[in-house]
Amino acid sequence: MAKQTVEDIKQLKDRRVLVRVDFNVPLNDRQQITDDTRIRAALPTITYLADQGARVILVSHLGRPKAGPDDKLRLAPVAKKLAELLPRPVAYVKDCIGPEVEKAVADLKSGSVLLLENVRFYKEEEKNDPAFAKKLAALADIYVNDAFGTAHRAHASTEGVTKYLKGYAGYLMEKEIKFLGQLLENPPRPFVAILGGAKISGKIDVIASLINKVDTLIIGGGMAYTFFKARGVEVGKSLVETDKIALAKETLKQAIDRGIPLMLPIDHVVAEKFDANANSQIVTRAGIPAEWQGMDIGPETITKFGHAIKKAKTIFWNGPMGVFEFPKFANGTISIAKTVAAATAKGAISVIGGGDSVAAVEQAGLADKMTHISTGGGASLEFVEGKTLPGIACLQDK
Repeated sequence: MAKQTVEDIKQLKDRRVLVRVDFNVPLNDRQQITDDTRIRAALPTITYLADQGARVILVSHLGRPKAGPDDKLRLAPVAKKLAELLPRPVAYVKDCIGPEVEKAVADLKSGSVLLLENVRFYKEEEKNDPAFAKKLAALADIYVNDAFGTAHRAHASTEGVTKYLKGYAGYLMEKEIKFLGQLLENPPRPFVAILGGAKISGKIDVIASLINKVDTLIIGGGMAYTFFKARGVEVGKSLVETDKIALAKETLKQAIDRGIPLMLPIDHVVAEKFDANANSQIVTRAGIPAEWQGMDIGPETITKFGHAIKKAKTIFWNGPMGVFEFPKFANGTISIAKTVAAATAKGAISVIGGGDSVAAVEQAGLADKMTHISTGGGASLEFVEGKTLPGIACLQDK
């Protein structure tokens, strides 16, 4: 799946390069950015292009505008933050197509950067409208996609523009393809996958893909209780997807047939109700009281899972082990994060697969201890499922 990157572009000086970035950052009520991780992630690509003398035109979405322009979702705060981080001037224009944008592009000098307005202010973006994609493409000579988090969507700015421009991967996109691709193609073994989160339903295809590739599959979080139900174990009022019990049974059978360990919790932290300060206790696997619900993995489970993780040479983790947004029930997730970090320090490759897992690793202060933290929740899962991501497929092959 090797794709040509920005370094494969022969001549960049003075050329107009349209770069799809993912600046979908959280803003507070005062339009201040509360987490600039996604902006920082794009800096290597932007800096390289600008240093080579390209005229860099950035395009991104922000949030989910419902009906055209929304002042709360403009990219002005992003332009300001980007200028601080580069540091070099960043021009900003309140549109992404049209005469005003064309003039701003024409005024761009070699090595300078222009940020276009939120591309989702146009409904044609998500519809992948060819006429809209053509207008975006007309602004540039070359296209670079560095927005892995949107690569699973065939939108005008992620896939449509490549009908008119040659597309290349940015450094972030290249890194995502490298580390996620390694999970599927040639992972150093033992390969341990840790899956958590509330529900099986969003991870059916991931489980189906990984069960044929891993040496150990660890299941935690709310989704574990559906597996317990499939085994005939009572789980009190814990979250269970009754319509997925048959699927859980099939997964358990597949694990047995393949001879790989499918590890479930052996003890739980349970609570009287779903509340940050609820009464809690630790119980064994089969000992969840009828009116209580599982909220986190217990200490014996942390030890058991830890033994498998410490032996791993490749680790893929997606989904917390409990209700980690409540500090009282975050210990399991934080402990697993620490164990994964320790294994990484000893040479294991650790890939954190987007979403809540990233938040958990960052909350634990361990983000810089992991090999790779994916910037795309849905995109990283679809990649691991083996699906074709249109925002990658449309780029030039090596």
